[in-house]
Amino acid sequence: MVSPVMSSLLSIHTYGDPVLRESSRPVDAITPDILALIEDMFATMKANQGVGLAAQQVGRTESVCVIELPESYDREEETGPRLNPDVPLRLSLVNPRIVEASDDTCSLEEGCLSFPGITGSVERSWSVTIEHLGLDGQPRTTTLQGFFARAAQHEMDHLAGDLFIDRFSHVKKLAVRGKLKRLQQETREHLAAG
Repeated sequence: MVSPVMSSLLSIHTYGDPVLRESSRPVDAITPDILALIEDMFATMKANQGVGLAAQQVGRTESVCVIELPESYDREEETGPRLNPDVPLRLSLVNPRIVEASDDTCSLEEGCLSFPGITGSVERSWSVTIEHLGLDGQPRTTTLQGFFARAAQHEMDHLAGDLFIDRFSHVKKLAVRGKLKRLQQETREHLAAG
């Protein structure tokens, strides 16, 4: 009998923590440590009511991100078919790289677990094709559309050390400047105390 993998909740690193600006390093192999990290990231993301999480957000720098969508997020209309019927709603991406992005774009309000209380409109490609490693260590190619594609792009930005606020309009950046400064200050105080 296989024992279930016990997952731990990890702490979410917030804006102002330098790890969020670090670029990820490629994963050489799917090891038990990487599998445990992925399970911990899924557990942490769900506990914080998120739909995506990248390694930097939990203080790590491996090229790993996870996404788990409610099925309703993968439909254009409430009763319509899933946009990505061949993709599991729980997806982990190891060493992901976008190899194709649609010219069609869409702007939507985004939030981020590393930026509590801050949201803003971000324009992203409607569809992306991603090369990544599967959990069996084999190369995979996954095409995503709609909200799933948006979530993947958001998390892959984290892996490059880029943040969704970098994509805000100039006006929006000015509007959230005070909140960002407060969050950055709180994060720095927390880091100094820890």
